Amino acid sequence: MMRLSSKSVVAAALAAFPFLLATASHAKNSDHSTIISRGEMLSLSCAGCHGTDGKSESVIPTIYGRSAKYIESALLDFKSGARPSTVMERHAKGYSDEQIHQIAEYFGALSSKNN
Repeated sequence: MMRLSSKSVVAAALAAFPFLLATASHAKNSDHSTIISRGEMLSLSCAGCHGTDGKSESVIPTIYGRSAKYIESALLDFKSGARPSTVMERHAKGYSDEQIHQIAEYFGALSSKNN
């Protein structure tokens, strides 16, 4: 089995990002499972730093186990500049408030489902 480097994972996530955003923005259903699905697609860009399912194995904070409310609040604070950061402010500004909500709901549901 081929092992991918973290640079390869990040490059793949960044290459897929425009497609994922386009797919997410064109989804027609707004039920909870669709939100999770769009959130899951959008969360792929988080995996490069925060690890698969938000379970970081490095100095980057783990987001697995955090509530949807916490994640959404943190991302909105990064986006507005209320919470200073070196990188997250720039990432968060790339998402609409709705996309931030979808990402937070995905990680929140994932964390509560596996606990």
